[in-house]
Amino acid sequence: MYYNQMTWFGFGFNGFGQIVPFGKVDCETPSENHVKIAVPAVVKCSNDSSVRIVSETKHEKEAKAWNMQVIACWSRTASFFGKGEGQVHLTGFTDGSLDRRKSISRSTGCVDAWITERYLTLRFTDRVECWTCDGANMELVLKLEQDSSDRKTGHSAPLPLVPEGYIASEPPLFRPLSPQLRADRLALGTAHALLLCAGGTIYTWGSGSHGQLGHGTLVAEEEPRVVEALWGLPVCAVAAGGWHSACVSEGGDLYMWGWNESGQLGLPSRRCREESEQKKETGQPKREQEETGDDVFISIQAFPALLDIPHVSEVSSVSCGSRHTAAVSCQGDLYTWGWGDYGQLGHGNLCSSDQPSLVDFFPKHGLCVKDVKCGPWNTFVSATQANPAGPHADDDAATSYSGGLTITT
Repeated sequence: MYYNQMTWFGFGFNGFGQIVPFGKVDCETPSENHVKIAVPAVVKCSNDSSVRIVSETKHEKEAKAWNMQVIACWSRTASFFGKGEGQVHLTGFTDGSLDRRKSISRSTGCVDAWITERYLTLRFTDRVECWTCDGANMELVLKLEQDSSDRKTGHSAPLPLVPEGYIASEPPLFRPLSPQLRADRLALGTAHALLLCAGGTIYTWGSGSHGQLGHGTLVAEEEPRVVEALWGLPVCAVAAGGWHSACVSEGGDLYMWGWNESGQLGLPSRRCREESEQKKETGQPKREQEETGDDVFISIQAFPALLDIPHVSEVSSVSCGSRHTAAVSCQGDLYTWGWGDYGQLGHGNLCSSDQPSLVDFFPKHGLCVKDVKCGPWNTFVSATQANPAGPHADDDAATSYSGGLTITT
């Protein structure tokens, strides 16, 4: 019997085997075919098993599958089940070696996880722990107790937010935040941060060298500063890339700002045009780009700008990589744009684009996209069958995606 099972896919940079295992390829010198994954592939976790669930009943299976999460940094991914079920599984550069899969026994019972190049942060019901994860041995470097009031309320704000502050990617790991901000979500870029408050207001701070703070300047901010251009607009989601930022309003509108060098803002990019022309001259396939005689290219957009995605009335979620962006529509379609040299746009090629384009892999296989999480150079997507109650758009696809071993809980 077929169930509405959530499946995670990944595409883009696979230089450490964090999406697809190298197999018999020499890990010291993996081939380009293994490093660049341009077509969505099922995400693998420990023991080379696909990210899916087998349990005794249909209801248990569906509930746990929908609770699966995948997060990524540059060299590894972490997959885990929320609500304290199971363990965190690391894939990629682990224990000082490439192409490794490892279950973190000390993560048993955690309800949330966050990973950076150097640290793995685990949230439990009564504490938060930060462990090093960039060497052969993991070491505990920070432990925060969660007081009784937080244990009762569950402290719903996800990592990297913690009570009274947040966990940074570099020491000092704990950074305080004023309780008056009423922090709800936090997105960390390479050197800047976006904070979404409970009332839907956005604050930013950190480096502003590429306009990524949204204040209309290129200067840094040491303390959280409200993005005045979005004042009064209720926001429900934020994302931070390497040097660009994005947010989604409660009405489903997408706003973007910061660096547009690779078209990651969905605005005309000189780099994308030059790349398109080069491919045209060499006879290679190219992304279609509209050309006019008086093109204007935008390098930096220092104020939030509304981005209109063709055929999309509302956006439900957005995520930013180093120089690419991915958004999910309320209809369950995935759109990507920006830097694509490693296939992180998911269009089956290594082209960049300054125009949001549908990733047709998912509708072709009868899949509805639920969420997207960008790593710096790759993209991870959760999807389920578009119409599980009716005729299957592609039964063969649904069957093939459940191949391999399973995680038994």
